[in-house]
Amino acid sequence: MKSLVIFDLDGTLLDTIADLGTATNYAMEQMGFPTHSLHDYRFKVGNGITKLIERALPDNHRDEATIERAREIFLGFYGTHNTDHSRPYPGIPELLSELTARGVKVAVASNKYHEATSRLVAHFFHDIPWTAVEGHRPGRPTKPSPQIVDDILRIAGITPGQTLYVGDSGVDMDTARAASLESVGVIWGFRPESELRDHLADRIATTPADILRYI
Repeated sequence: MKSLVIFDLDGTLLDTIADLGTATNYAMEQMGFPTHSLHDYRFKVGNGITKLIERALPDNHRDEATIERAREIFLGFYGTHNTDHSRPYPGIPELLSELTARGVKVAVASNKYHEATSRLVAHFFHDIPWTAVEGHRPGRPTKPSPQIVDDILRIAGITPGQTLYVGDSGVDMDTARAASLESVGVIWGFRPESELRDHLADRIATTPADILRYI
């Protein structure tokens, strides 16, 4: 039995695409650039806010200064609107409650900047005794670098062999493999099942309840 489950946040625990897309489109509008459909943002997220902004900008406007300005506008908007439309996926609150009731530790490892990660987890899952909630921090590489996972394992005092990693993207599956963790790819998130399989997910979950069978 696993002692720790580490979850990605966006596309795994929470459906955040509407708020992420709206905030990015706001930044694009403020700078006079074209916007994108919310559906398109499913394939722009996953590697942190800076990469999201870069992908949203026109190809010929992806210089460092433009990315930074758009990022500042995004952060100003998203900081006050990141819970407007975001919601836990069906079955996720029940899964987290059952895991903790069984004595399994739970943690979050996200490429979203740390302040927003902490705020969203506290807002939607305030009753869960999280072992660690880690977003992207300056100076720490984003996933698929395993550093965020290594930090969580150190906090939890748990070995990789006792840990399950759950996410919705190829980045997550690569992160798990880099950290020597067993991975579960979830198909209710932002990326297709084919991406999860292409990135060598150890297991596939079609519902949150499936994860209980994998611990």
